[in-house]
Formats: sequence, C-alpha cells, structure tokens
Amino acid sequence: MERAHDLVIRGGTVVDGTGQAAFEADVAVKDGRIAAVGRVSGAGAEEIDARGRLVTPGFVDIHTHYDGQATWDERMQPSSWHGVTTVVMGNCGVGFAPCRPEDHDRLIRLMEGVEDIPFPVLSQGLPWSWESYPDYLDRLAERRFDVDVGSQLPHAALRVFVMGERGANREPATEADIHAMAALAKRAAEAGALGFATSRTLNHRTSDGQPTPTLTAGEDELTGIALGLAAAGRGVLQVVSDFADPEAEWAMLRRIVERSGRPLSFSLVQSPRAPESYKVLLQRLEEANAAGLPMRAQVASRPVGVLFGFELTMNPFSQHPAYQEIRALPLAGKVARLTDPAFRARLLHEESEAQRGFAGTQPRAWGNMFLLSQQPDYEPTRDTTVAAIAERTGKDPAEVALDHMLTNGGRGMLYLPFLNYADGDLGPAYEMLSHPDCVPGLSDGGAHVGMICDGSFPTTNLVHWTRDRTRGPKLSIEHMVAGQTRRTAETVGLFDRGLVAPGYRADLNVIDYDRLTLKAPEVAYDLPAGGRRLIQRAEGYVATIVAGEVTYRDGEPTGALPGRLLRGAQTRPQAMAAE
Repeated sequence: MERAHDLVIRGGTVVDGTGQAAFEADVAVKDGRIAAVGRVSGAGAEEIDARGRLVTPGFVDIHTHYDGQATWDERMQPSSWHGVTTVVMGNCGVGFAPCRPEDHDRLIRLMEGVEDIPFPVLSQGLPWSWESYPDYLDRLAERRFDVDVGSQLPHAALRVFVMGERGANREPATEADIHAMAALAKRAAEAGALGFATSRTLNHRTSDGQPTPTLTAGEDELTGIALGLAAAGRGVLQVVSDFADPEAEWAMLRRIVERSGRPLSFSLVQSPRAPESYKVLLQRLEEANAAGLPMRAQVASRPVGVLFGFELTMNPFSQHPAYQEIRALPLAGKVARLTDPAFRARLLHEESEAQRGFAGTQPRAWGNMFLLSQQPDYEPTRDTTVAAIAERTGKDPAEVALDHMLTNGGRGMLYLPFLNYADGDLGPAYEMLSHPDCVPGLSDGGAHVGMICDGSFPTTNLVHWTRDRTRGPKLSIEHMVAGQTRRTAETVGLFDRGLVAPGYRADLNVIDYDRLTLKAPEVAYDLPAGGRRLIQRAEGYVATIVAGEVTYRDGEPTGALPGRLLRGAQTRPQAMAAE
C-alpha cells in the first residue's frame, strides 16, 4: 500500500527558522520537500516520534574549508555531526581552482599555512582532475555527500591563475589582469559558484611564511571581480580582513557593494589588540543596511582558540630541545619518556629555543590558557587559568600544563582563547550574535586540523547560548535557530532552505534538547596519507535529514548520501514566493 508521505515527524516542538515562537506540530515530507506542517493524517513510509524533541531546519554553515575533503570524502564531518545539512566552502580566498598543473604545490602550501591542513594530506588526497573552476565544480557534481555542498571562487587561486608569479608576489594587478579575473569570476558564477571570497589579513600565510597573494589586492581589482559577478547577475562576496584602519577598510568594502550591487559578508570578531573596534564596524554595518546595502557580518559563537597537546601541531614544550628528541615518536612512546622522572625534570627545567611569532610566545601564555576537560567550558573564568591553578597549588605553570596533557593516555589538551575573549567573557559575542545584521559563522569546518576545532559551533549555539550559559544573558532558541538556518542560508542566496514550511527543502533536525551535549575534541587518523585531524562529536541529535532522507541517527551515519553540489543561488519555493 502506497503511503501518503515519504516521512512524517510526529508531535515535535517545531522551531521553524522564522524566529517566531516554537509550536507543536507534525512535519510531513514528500519527494525531498516539506509537504505539510501541522496535523498530518496521512501515514509516512517512515515515521519518527518527536514528542518531547525539537524539530528544526537543518543548519546552514556558510564558513567552511571542505574544498579538499569534498574531493575525496563523502562525509563532511565534523559539521554533519552537528546538525549541519548545507556547507559553503572556498572561504578566505583559499581553494584549489582554477589552478594550472605547475601551481598545485603553491596552492597546497597556501592551504597548509592558512588552514593548517598538512601538505602530505592534500598532495595525496587531491585528485587534481580539473584546471578551470567550472571543471572543479563538474568533478564535485559527480560525487555524493551527507550534506549539500556549495563553493565560492577563491581569490588566491584566481589571482595566481591569471597573474602567475606576479600574483603570488602580491604585485598590483594591471587593467588586463583585472579584466581577465572579472571574466573568470563571471564564468564561475554562471557555472554555479555561490560567490567570491578573499583574504586581507596577515594571519593568512603560506606554510613557508609568505603572506597570502590577496593581502594587498587593490580596490580596483576587488571591484572588477565584483563587477564580474554583477555581469552574471548572481553571487555573493566574502571577505576576511585585519581592519587595521577600520574606517578606510570599511569605506572600501561599502564602495564595492555600492558599485556592484552584490551582497557582502565579512568576518567579525573581537581582537585583543583593539577590543572596541568591532563596535565601530557594527555601527558602520547598521548604517550600510539602513541605506539599503546588503552587507552582513559573520560572527563566532565562542572564543576562537587554539588547542595544544602531544598529538597536535603545537604544545608548550614544542621548542624545547628535550621534546625535539621525542617529537617523532608515537604517542605511547612520548608518554613513556614524559613520565620518566629524569626526562621530565630535564624538560621542565630547560629553556625553549627562541622562536618569533605565535609559536614562540602563545604556547606558554599561562595567564590566558585553560585546561580543556571532557565537558568543555568555552566561557571559562580567570581563576581557572593554568597560571591561577599553579599559584593555588604551588606548582610551576609548566608542570600544571604537562600533568594535564598527560591525562587520558597523553591526550589531554590545553585551550588558549585568542579572539572574542579580550574581556574574559563572551559579552562581545553576545552583542554580535544579538545584532540584526550579524549571522553565526566562522566555524572553519574541515580546516585547522591540528590546532582549532570549531566545526562544532552550531551545537555551541544551542547548548551554551540558549540553555547552559551562566556568566551573562542567554539568547532564545528561536533566535539562534533562525540565525543558523534561514538567515545564514539567505546570506549566501539559498532561499530554498532554512525554514520548516511547505515547499521548502526537507533538511531537518530532530533534537533531544535536554540531552544535547558537546563532547571533548579528540584526534582521528583518517585523512589521506594517514593524516591526523581534530574532531568533535555531540550527543542529542536524534536524527538529521537531508532532502528527506535520514543521514544520521543518534550521531551515527545511516549510509544515505543525498547531498549534492549546489549550483549557485536557489530560489524561494513557488508556494512561498508571496511571503
């Protein structure tokens, strides 16, 4: 007997993505779309009892770096463990297309330096079965995923493709260069790019220390590329910048939007170097939107922080001569040496070798470093820093750090917040997450595999901000769900998803809200070439549904791979076009 629906989710508390109050309803799915919301009488070929559970749209993560992983993997984990059903990659101007064969290693080194994805992983994992950006999309279109995947044209790859060594060396683009980049941007948008992304921050360097090729690209170059998108009549702009001169940089971005008419989003966090600058940018953002300019900020829901440990890229002893002797050992071998009293004493008493930059100072910034527990606290108090614990216990901070990293068989981790935490709490993040012109983003899913593990941001958005926060006001669950569903989707032109409403794509989550828990980061060795990566799981996602198919049950994959490459902007369902 044929059933009326493919799937019916019964009796859940629907948080529909509009921001309006939650309500109890059934949700019916047919042919990958939501068929009905309310009291559904017809049976489903499959039914899920959602009584006492939340039913939300699938989360849309618009700031990821799965550009390489999507060419060799079917599962965009860790994002898909956290209710994410659509990811957007190509952010920060880094990616792998367009690319001439002689530039393969150059783009790998850039991704390695900017996003901490090791060279061997990328050199062995990438099939390089493309040269042009449309060809890259064609290769992705042949694949199947556990989420939908959208791509943006990366500026660094585009610049090097057109300008060669001049582009890599950050020389000014000529008029002919700009014309060529604009033409390729137009072609990319027509082929299905969601937009164009660029980086203007000194934090983004190749693995051999060179700044990203796009760092000093001129306004004429950026405007020309934006006009290429405008000529295609589609595509968004994504920018990360140091905003060293906030007013001048903002004025330039605003002019680009005014001239091109293309929507723009930019990364916004609180920097400890200029803790109040984000407020200036929020004010300018309000003014731009009041003038009708489509500009938004992507903001982080917790501190952007580095993890240190014996399995990771760095730890506080990385530059010690004694540690250099054991760094190539497997973890068990390291632990054996580190627990030897003589070796331990030597390690703790010798000085680290001098090194400039982050690696030389931050791994021993005890006053800003915390012990990461099995139940991670992403808004820790100052009395729980390594320095504070050392003072209370009469130990040296290095000894406190060493003892913690040796827990759990040498897998203990230290956490150093470096953005969004200049005030020692998440007040700035609350202000940004509350702002009508900001959307949650910046998870960097798929990147920073040995230092940062923020692909779990969507779960933090629910667990911390709507339920567990104790150090300041919370946000409503309706606000947070709308922020990472409808509002993120619309920021990148995906108007067919992000709402629990008839006609919309049946990307959904069923969540046991009371049980929803973020687990501690861990290390997996499942990348090409046996590469390791930080992953983080969650508990409480009863079911995640993509295009009407259940892809995860209780955090485990079902084997269904309904996700596809997204070819450009998606229109609002016809039935809802009048809304």
